[in-house]
Amino acid sequence: MRMSEFDYDLPAERIAQEPIEPRDASRLMVVDRDTGVIEHETFRALPHYLEPGDLLVYNDTLVSARRLIGRKPSGGKVEVLFLAEVEPGKFEVLVRPGQRTKTGTMIDFGLGVSGRIVGATIYGGKVLEFVRQPDIATRLKELGSMPLPPYIKRPIVEEGRYQTVYGRTPGSAAAPTAGLHFTDRLLDEIRSKQVEVAGITLDVSVDTFRPVGVDNPVDHKMHGENFVVSNQTVEAINRCKGRIIAVGTTTVRALESAAVGPRKLNPGSGTTRIFVVPGYRFQIVDAMVTNFHMPRTTMLLMVAAMCGVEVLKRSYATALAEGYRFLSFGDGMLIISRSTNEKRRT
Repeated sequence: MRMSEFDYDLPAERIAQEPIEPRDASRLMVVDRDTGVIEHETFRALPHYLEPGDLLVYNDTLVSARRLIGRKPSGGKVEVLFLAEVEPGKFEVLVRPGQRTKTGTMIDFGLGVSGRIVGATIYGGKVLEFVRQPDIATRLKELGSMPLPPYIKRPIVEEGRYQTVYGRTPGSAAAPTAGLHFTDRLLDEIRSKQVEVAGITLDVSVDTFRPVGVDNPVDHKMHGENFVVSNQTVEAINRCKGRIIAVGTTTVRALESAAVGPRKLNPGSGTTRIFVVPGYRFQIVDAMVTNFHMPRTTMLLMVAAMCGVEVLKRSYATALAEGYRFLSFGDGMLIISRSTNEKRRT
């Protein structure tokens, strides 16, 4: 298997630049993972594909990272994305331009806030330490903006539109975008069908949005993302008689990382470096809701693992031909097996 199999031409005009309103008005491609049959719906039709006894699991993380613009002593502009605080006043960051911002470089963010690059990370990021900033969390909120993906060129009117309606746990550098389609009303309709809803937390970071830069996936190194699976979610999975549907690739990674066997997982927290590729045997997840992803990404390989490589290629070709919107603010895909419940009953 080579990453070149997961490359395709994505025209810039197919990348959604703004979200659809209301959230559940986006389109939904439904793919049967057993037969490869493709159907076209709107996202608000999702409950029609769920059955009593199913369990829907989402990632309740909130985007808390901030993007700041600074200046180097040379006057050059630097964009810094703050991912996580590793020590008081010291952060893992992504810097653009990164190669020209060496260790030791001072960056002035204005209003008396400055920092120094003090190291590098194994995944191409940097470590930045603030200079004399006792209340840096407040200053980041004052100076920074929500970090939208670089392929989104238009600012959004309200930052809340890049958060899910059920988000509650800060810690992410990017939104779990498959969840952006859900509304409170849609979730109520899902529950009314006797479909249980539960949450996990995974802090979306570098692993989720970093492209695979090698042609052999075995050589790709995962940085690691923190996750929590609660006792309540484990109990919901234990009593689930139907299908377990994960909302987004981050939810899949958390659930499969906590798995200790088929339909068995342990509650708790940890760091996941799982890389789901075609041929992977899913332990917990039967189906997933996802968006349409960039070429050569770990998310694209996970989708291929869920539906099969040939079905993936046909689905994406169909999406391009049928005018679907791609990436974070784009349309959704439901990969599901309608026969799973019947098989389980027998």
